[in-house]
Amino acid sequence: MKKYRLTYDEWKCIKKKDQRIRFVSTDRFCGYIGVLEIKEVTEPQIWNYNGKDRIVCDKGIKWISILPKDKYYCITAMLDSNDEVIVWYIDVTADQGVEDDIPYFRDLYLDLIVYPDGTIITDDMDELEDALKKGVISKQLFQMAIDTKEELENTLFAEISLFERYTKELIEEEK
Repeated sequence: MKKYRLTYDEWKCIKKKDQRIRFVSTDRFCGYIGVLEIKEVTEPQIWNYNGKDRIVCDKGIKWISILPKDKYYCITAMLDSNDEVIVWYIDVTADQGVEDDIPYFRDLYLDLIVYPDGTIITDDMDELEDALKKGVISKQLFQMAIDTKEELENTLFAEISLFERYTKELIEEEK
Protein backbone atom coordinates (compact mmCIF):
# COMPACT_ATOMS: atom_id res chain seq x y z
CA MET A 1 0.00 0.00 0.00
CA LYS A 2 1.25 3.45 -0.88
CA LYS A 3 1.46 6.23 1.67
CA TYR A 4 0.18 9.62 0.49
CA ARG A 5 0.72 12.90 2.28
CA LEU A 6 -1.78 15.75 2.06
CA THR A 7 0.93 17.75 0.26
CA TYR A 8 0.33 15.67 -2.93
CA ASP A 9 4.05 15.50 -3.72
CA GLU A 10 3.45 12.51 -6.00
CA TRP A 11 1.79 14.82 -8.55
CA LYS A 12 5.03 15.65 -10.37
CA CYS A 13 3.21 17.91 -12.85
CA ILE A 14 2.64 20.47 -10.07
CA LYS A 15 5.62 22.82 -10.15
CA LYS A 16 4.38 25.57 -7.84
CA LYS A 17 1.69 25.52 -5.16
CA ASP A 18 0.51 27.20 -2.00
CA GLN A 19 -0.64 24.90 0.74
CA ARG A 20 -2.09 24.99 4.19
CA ILE A 21 -3.25 22.12 6.37
CA ARG A 22 -5.15 22.51 9.60
CA PHE A 23 -6.64 20.22 12.21
CA VAL A 24 -10.30 21.09 12.72
CA SER A 25 -12.48 19.90 15.59
CA THR A 26 -16.13 20.98 15.65
CA ASP A 27 -19.48 19.35 16.33
CA ARG A 28 -19.72 18.45 12.61
CA PHE A 29 -16.17 17.41 11.79
CA CYS A 30 -12.96 16.26 13.41
CA GLY A 31 -9.86 15.77 11.30
CA TYR A 32 -7.56 17.49 8.85
CA ILE A 33 -8.53 19.88 6.10
CA GLY A 34 -5.93 20.85 3.56
CA VAL A 35 -6.07 23.48 0.85
CA LEU A 36 -3.73 23.22 -2.11
CA GLU A 37 -3.77 26.13 -4.56
CA ILE A 38 -2.09 25.19 -7.82
CA LYS A 39 0.10 28.04 -9.15
CA GLU A 40 2.06 26.36 -11.94
CA VAL A 41 2.07 22.99 -13.72
CA THR A 42 4.25 21.38 -16.37
CA GLU A 43 1.08 20.46 -18.24
CA PRO A 44 -2.61 20.42 -17.30
CA GLN A 45 -4.10 17.09 -16.26
CA ILE A 46 -7.38 16.34 -18.00
CA TRP A 47 -9.92 13.66 -17.15
CA ASN A 48 -12.65 12.76 -19.60
CA TYR A 49 -16.07 11.97 -18.23
CA ASN A 50 -19.16 11.36 -20.30
CA GLY A 51 -17.49 12.74 -23.41
CA LYS A 52 -16.44 15.98 -21.70
CA ASP A 53 -12.89 16.94 -20.76
CA ARG A 54 -12.44 18.21 -17.21
CA ILE A 55 -9.22 19.92 -16.22
CA VAL A 56 -8.42 18.70 -12.70
CA CYS A 57 -4.87 20.02 -12.31
CA ASP A 58 -3.84 23.40 -13.71
CA LYS A 59 -2.99 26.92 -12.62
CA GLY A 60 -5.92 28.39 -10.66
CA ILE A 61 -7.40 25.07 -9.55
CA LYS A 62 -7.78 24.35 -5.86
CA TRP A 63 -7.83 20.97 -4.13
CA ILE A 64 -9.50 20.65 -0.75
CA SER A 65 -8.46 17.55 1.21
CA ILE A 66 -10.83 16.25 3.87
CA LEU A 67 -9.29 13.59 6.10
CA PRO A 68 -11.71 12.75 8.93
CA LYS A 69 -10.18 11.36 12.10
CA ASP A 70 -10.95 7.69 12.73
CA LYS A 71 -12.50 7.16 9.29
CA TYR A 72 -11.17 5.14 6.38
CA TYR A 73 -11.28 7.61 3.53
CA CYS A 74 -9.82 10.87 2.28
CA ILE A 75 -11.92 13.16 0.10
CA THR A 76 -10.23 15.50 -2.36
CA ALA A 77 -12.58 18.10 -3.80
CA MET A 78 -11.12 19.58 -6.98
CA LEU A 79 -12.43 23.11 -7.52
CA ASP A 80 -12.25 25.42 -10.52
CA SER A 81 -11.19 29.07 -10.31
CA ASN A 82 -14.77 29.98 -9.25
CA ASP A 83 -14.63 27.48 -6.36
CA GLU A 84 -17.15 25.20 -8.09
CA VAL A 85 -16.58 21.45 -7.73
CA ILE A 86 -15.13 19.80 -10.83
CA VAL A 87 -15.00 16.35 -9.21
CA TRP A 88 -14.52 14.67 -5.85
CA TYR A 89 -11.86 11.97 -5.66
CA ILE A 90 -12.11 9.66 -2.67
CA ASP A 91 -9.32 7.36 -1.58
CA VAL A 92 -10.42 4.48 0.62
CA THR A 93 -7.70 4.18 3.26
CA ALA A 94 -6.23 1.51 5.53
CA ASP A 95 -5.12 4.01 8.15
CA GLN A 96 -3.83 7.52 8.68
CA GLY A 97 -1.34 9.41 10.77
CA VAL A 98 0.98 12.39 10.97
CA GLU A 99 4.63 12.35 10.03
CA ASP A 100 6.88 15.43 10.12
CA ASP A 101 3.76 17.51 10.90
CA ILE A 102 2.10 16.39 7.63
CA PRO A 103 -1.02 14.19 7.73
CA TYR A 104 -0.86 11.08 5.58
CA PHE A 105 -2.95 8.03 4.73
CA ARG A 106 -2.17 4.60 3.39
CA ASP A 107 -4.17 3.98 0.25
CA LEU A 108 -6.29 0.82 0.27
CA TYR A 109 -6.45 0.67 -3.56
CA LEU A 110 -10.19 1.30 -3.94
CA ASP A 111 -11.21 4.78 -5.08
CA LEU A 112 -14.47 6.55 -5.77
CA ILE A 113 -14.91 9.37 -8.24
CA VAL A 114 -18.00 11.50 -7.71
CA TYR A 115 -19.20 14.05 -10.25
CA PRO A 116 -21.45 17.03 -9.53
CA ASP A 117 -24.29 15.37 -11.45
CA GLY A 118 -24.32 12.60 -8.81
CA THR A 119 -22.54 9.94 -10.85
CA ILE A 120 -20.32 7.71 -8.72
CA ILE A 121 -17.59 5.69 -10.36
CA THR A 122 -15.84 2.91 -8.47
CA ASP A 123 -12.21 2.74 -9.55
CA ASP A 124 -9.44 0.20 -8.96
CA MET A 125 -11.65 -2.61 -7.65
CA ASP A 126 -9.36 -4.90 -9.66
CA GLU A 127 -6.34 -3.63 -7.69
CA LEU A 128 -8.13 -4.27 -4.39
CA GLU A 129 -9.07 -7.81 -5.45
CA ASP A 130 -5.54 -8.47 -6.73
CA ALA A 131 -4.03 -7.27 -3.42
CA LEU A 132 -6.27 -9.73 -1.57
CA LYS A 133 -5.40 -12.63 -3.91
CA LYS A 134 -1.66 -11.91 -3.53
CA GLY A 135 -1.91 -11.67 0.25
CA VAL A 136 -0.88 -7.99 0.32
CA ILE A 137 -4.00 -7.22 2.34
CA SER A 138 -6.10 -9.32 4.70
CA LYS A 139 -9.72 -10.33 4.20
CA GLN A 140 -10.56 -7.86 6.98
CA LEU A 141 -8.95 -4.94 5.11
CA PHE A 142 -10.65 -6.03 1.90
CA GLN A 143 -14.04 -6.08 3.63
CA MET A 144 -13.33 -2.75 5.35
CA ALA A 145 -12.71 -1.18 1.92
CA ILE A 146 -16.00 -2.55 0.57
CA ASP A 147 -17.89 -1.48 3.72
CA THR A 148 -16.40 2.03 3.54
CA LYS A 149 -17.40 2.37 -0.12
CA GLU A 150 -20.96 1.27 0.62
CA GLU A 151 -21.22 3.51 3.68
CA LEU A 152 -20.11 6.54 1.65
CA GLU A 153 -22.55 5.74 -1.16
CA ASN A 154 -25.41 5.39 1.32
CA THR A 155 -24.60 8.44 3.47
CA LEU A 156 -22.44 11.29 2.16
CA PHE A 157 -23.10 10.61 -1.52
CA ALA A 158 -26.79 9.71 -1.18
CA GLU A 159 -27.86 13.24 -2.06
CA ILE A 160 -25.25 15.11 -4.05
CA SER A 161 -26.51 18.61 -3.17
CA LEU A 162 -26.07 17.84 0.54
CA PHE A 163 -22.59 16.44 -0.12
CA GLU A 164 -21.67 19.61 -1.99
CA ARG A 165 -22.97 21.73 0.90
CA TYR A 166 -20.99 19.57 3.36
CA THR A 167 -17.83 20.14 1.30
CA LYS A 168 -18.35 23.91 1.17
CA GLU A 169 -19.04 24.07 4.92
CA LEU A 170 -15.76 22.28 5.61
CA ILE A 171 -13.92 24.68 3.31
CA GLU A 172 -15.33 27.53 5.41
CA GLU A 173 -14.23 25.75 8.62
CA GLU A 174 -10.68 25.70 7.33
CA LYS A 175 -10.53 29.47 6.76
